[in-house]
Amino acid sequence: MTPAAWTHTSYAQQLIFGAGAVRRVGEVARVLGLRRVLLVTTAGRLQAEEGVTVVAALGPALGSTFAEVVSHVPAPTVQAALRQARRDGVDGIVSLGGGSCADTAKAVNFFTEQEAGTPAASWVDRPALPHIAVPTTYSGAELTPFFGMTDPRTRRKTGAGGPTCAPVAVIYDPELTAGTPPKVRAQTGMNALAHCVEIAWSTATTPEAEAIALAGARRIVEALPSVVADPTDPAARAAMLEGAVLAGRCLQNGLMGVHHGLCQLLGGRTGIPHGLANAVLLPHAVRFNTAAVPDAVRRVGLAIGAPDDPAGAIEALVGRLGLPTRLSACGVTEDDLHAVAAAAPDNGNVRANPRPVTEADARALLDAAY
Repeated sequence: MTPAAWTHTSYAQQLIFGAGAVRRVGEVARVLGLRRVLLVTTAGRLQAEEGVTVVAALGPALGSTFAEVVSHVPAPTVQAALRQARRDGVDGIVSLGGGSCADTAKAVNFFTEQEAGTPAASWVDRPALPHIAVPTTYSGAELTPFFGMTDPRTRRKTGAGGPTCAPVAVIYDPELTAGTPPKVRAQTGMNALAHCVEIAWSTATTPEAEAIALAGARRIVEALPSVVADPTDPAARAAMLEGAVLAGRCLQNGLMGVHHGLCQLLGGRTGIPHGLANAVLLPHAVRFNTAAVPDAVRRVGLAIGAPDDPAGAIEALVGRLGLPTRLSACGVTEDDLHAVAAAAPDNGNVRANPRPVTEADARALLDAAY
């Protein structure tokens, strides 16, 4: 048997976790030497208590505010944020919100480097616009060096990024998730769980990434029902956010597969929330890959307390969270299934799946979830 070969890369990141930690965002900006930051968020988050807190904590370091982020990161939105960053001469970014806010901020740094002709060559390079992420959901985007972006004309969602796109600091404050709607908590929590599952069977994972993924899966399955049922429970919020941290950390060393590839294609075409697509498709992706990676799937099952039927346990969890379990209940049509299946073999995540995926395979998986 050929010994395993792998390379594990760690990024220069500081993670700050705790109730009230959001108030330290200005301190972190000062440590990084930032004098004029761009705040990237949504209109709702900017007007909410957490937005007011971040603005106050940044003080004079806040040079510009872009509050036009929308789901699935449309390319025109990124272009608008990039123009504003250029116009206002910012030297750093703070993102406040879910995965779309983090991805928009990462895209601004990425294209700033491309324009300047200074794209990163390795993980030790410094980003053009150091990014402090303040997540309010469980997406994990705040820890990764890649972002997704949608072309509204073609309705295709693709990704890009590089070593310097990873935020250099992340502030996790469980208090910020208290106001997140239960539906969003459930959906983004399932996204976090799906990250852990796909890293556990990834064709490019490392021992550390797998260990983090399995620990994250266990914590998420234990905490997510409680945090959806009772968002006022601070212990449940903290436990779930810790699970999301692990889910984001494991993403740094591994590749996604057919599950995230199909979710990416569905989101770009239909606008279905990414976390909802994750929730509906995940049990079917587990069943599809079991024959190819039975040991990895069993390790996932052991982590979540269901070694003999992890797919069934995940499906039951989705129902317990009150989420739809069929794509047909999410506004997805037969035409959408046809288009997504046709595009699947060319998707980078789908191509990285441990079991090869044909158009027919993708259609069968989608049909099972429909």
